[in-house]
Amino acid sequence: MESEWNALVRGLRCRWMMAVASFLILSFAGSTYVFGLYSQYIKVTLKYDQKTIDTLAFFKDLGLNVGIVAGLILEFSGPRVVLCIASAMNLCGYLMIWLSVTGRVAKPAEWQMCLYQLIGGSSMTFINTAVIVTCVKNFPMGRGLVIGLLKGFVGLSGAILTQIYLAVKGDDPSFLILLAATLPSVVVIALMGFVRLVDSTREKNEIRNFYVFLGMALLLAGFLMVFILLENRLKPPRTVVRVFAVITVLTIFVPLLVVIRSQLQKTEMNVAFPDVEKSRVEQLDTETSVKHISGSVEMPGVNSQESDPSIDVSESNHKESMEDKKIKSQKKWPVRGEDHTVVQALLSADFWILFVATICGFGSTITAIDNMGQIGKSLRYSPVNVSTFVSLFSIWNFLGRVGSGSISEILVQKYSIPRPSLLCLVLAVTCVGHLLIAFALPGSIYVASIIIGMCFGAQWPLMFAIVSEIFGLRPFAILYNIEQSSSPLGAYLFSVRVAGYLYDKHAKDQHEDHMHGKSSLPLSHAAAPSHTLTQLDEIMCVGKQCFRDTFLIMAAVSIVGCVVAGVLVYRTRQFYKQDIYGKFNTDKDQEDSRLKAQVSTTTTKSNS
Repeated sequence: MESEWNALVRGLRCRWMMAVASFLILSFAGSTYVFGLYSQYIKVTLKYDQKTIDTLAFFKDLGLNVGIVAGLILEFSGPRVVLCIASAMNLCGYLMIWLSVTGRVAKPAEWQMCLYQLIGGSSMTFINTAVIVTCVKNFPMGRGLVIGLLKGFVGLSGAILTQIYLAVKGDDPSFLILLAATLPSVVVIALMGFVRLVDSTREKNEIRNFYVFLGMALLLAGFLMVFILLENRLKPPRTVVRVFAVITVLTIFVPLLVVIRSQLQKTEMNVAFPDVEKSRVEQLDTETSVKHISGSVEMPGVNSQESDPSIDVSESNHKESMEDKKIKSQKKWPVRGEDHTVVQALLSADFWILFVATICGFGSTITAIDNMGQIGKSLRYSPVNVSTFVSLFSIWNFLGRVGSGSISEILVQKYSIPRPSLLCLVLAVTCVGHLLIAFALPGSIYVASIIIGMCFGAQWPLMFAIVSEIFGLRPFAILYNIEQSSSPLGAYLFSVRVAGYLYDKHAKDQHEDHMHGKSSLPLSHAAAPSHTLTQLDEIMCVGKQCFRDTFLIMAAVSIVGCVVAGVLVYRTRQFYKQDIYGKFNTDKDQEDSRLKAQVSTTTTKSNS
C-alpha cells in the first residue's frame, strides 16, 4: 500500500499534473480581461474623460504584454519565483485601484492610476511567462496545440470571472475589482508548486491526451456561451446564476480528475508489471552512467592518441580546427529552426516582419476590446448587454486560441503549410469585425464581439509558435516577451492616439451642439447621482458616429497587417516544408519500441 501511495505521489508531480495546474491558474487569471466592465465605473467615480480611460487601458496592456523582466527572472530562478511575484503584483495593483474608486484612500493622481494598472497587468505577464514557457519545454511536440490550450484558458478566464462576479454581487463594479485582486492571487499561490520543468520521455498518446483536454474545454466554453445568451434573454434570478457559477467552477476541475485517474491506472500497471518499471529505471541509469563515463574518462582507442601512434597530430588538430570554425560559423548565424541568441533574433528580418504584423493585429483588436463598454453605451445598450459583449468576447477569444493552435498544428505537420498563413487569414477576418462596429447595424455588435474575440485570441498561439519554431526554444522566454510588446505599442497608437482622440472630439462636438440646441440625440443619464448632467455630457458621446471613423481606420490597419504577414509566409515557405519537429521524434520512437518489447516479455513470463 505504501509503494502504491508513493507511486501516486510521484504521479501527481508528473508533466500532466503540471499541465492541469497551469490550466487552473490561467482559468482564474482574467483580471485584465474584465476592464471593460469596470472602466465606466472608474470614469464616473474619478471624473475621467475617454482619453484618460484609454490611457489607463494602454498601461494595462503595457503591463500585460511587456514581460522581458519576467523572462530574465525565469531564466535565472525558475517558474515558482516568477509566479510568487505575479501573485503579489496582482494583489497590490488591483487592490490599490479598488481602494481608490471606493474612496478608502485619497483620490489618486492620473499617473498613480496608470501605475496601478501597469502593476496589475504585469502580473498576467509573469503568470504567462512562467506557465507557457515551462509547458512548451515540457511538451515540445505539438507546441501549437499546447500554447493554444494555455492561451485559450486565459481567454476563457474573463467569462469565468464575470460569471463569479454576477453570481456573488453582480450590481457593484467595485466588487469586481476586489475579486480581480484576490481570486487570481490565491489560486496562483495554491498551485504554483506544481509548475516546474519535468524530465520525461514523450508518451505515445501525448497529443491525444491534449485533444481530450481540448474537448473538455470546448464543452465548458459551449456551456458558458449558452447560459450567457439565456441570461441575457430571460434575466434569471440570482439563485440560478449562482448555481450556474458553481457548475462552471466544478467543470474547470474535471481535467484534474482525469489526471488523477490516469495516474492511478499507471500505478496499478507498475504494480502488475514491476519488472518493466524496474528495467526502465535501470536502463535510464545505465544510459546516464555511460554518458557520464564517456564524457569524463579517456577510453582506449577512442580519446587517447597514445592508443594509435600512427595518427598525425597536426592533421588531427587541423580537422578539429576546421570543425571548430564550422561550429562557430553556425553559431554566428543560425538558420531557421535552430536556437538563436536574443541578439541574432533581433537582427533577423523575420522577427520584425512578425512584429509589425502583430502591431496591426493586436492594436486594432485591443482598441475594440478596451472600448467595448463605451461602444455599448454610445449605442444605448444596457449594462447587461455590455456584460454579454464582454462574455461573448471572452468565450470566442478562447475558441480562437485553441482553434488556431490545433488547426495550425494540423496544417503544419500534415500539409507543411506555413503557420504565418493562418495569421494572414485571421487579420483579414478581423477587418470584417471592425466594419460591423463602424456601421453599427442592429445587433451587429454581438457578431462583432464574436469575430473580434476569435481573431484576437487566434493571434496569440500563432505568434508564440512561430517565434519558437523560427528562433528555437532556448531564448523563447525572452523572445516571446519582446515580440508580444507589439500589443501595447499597437494599443497606444490606435486606442489612445486614435480612438480616444476621435471619441472625445465627437463628444465635445455633440455637447456644443446640444448646448446650442442643434442636436436631437438624447443624452445619456447612466451616471452616478453625485454628478450633474452637464459634467457628464462633456465626457460622453451618444450615437453611431462616436466610433465610426475609429473602426474604419482599424479595418484599414488590419488589411495592412494581413499584407505584412503575407511577406512572412513567402519568406518561410521552404522552412515549413521540412520536418521542423524531427529532432524530437528519435528518442521517443526508440523508447516506445523498447517498452513494448519489455511488456511483451513480462506478459509471456507471467502467463507461463
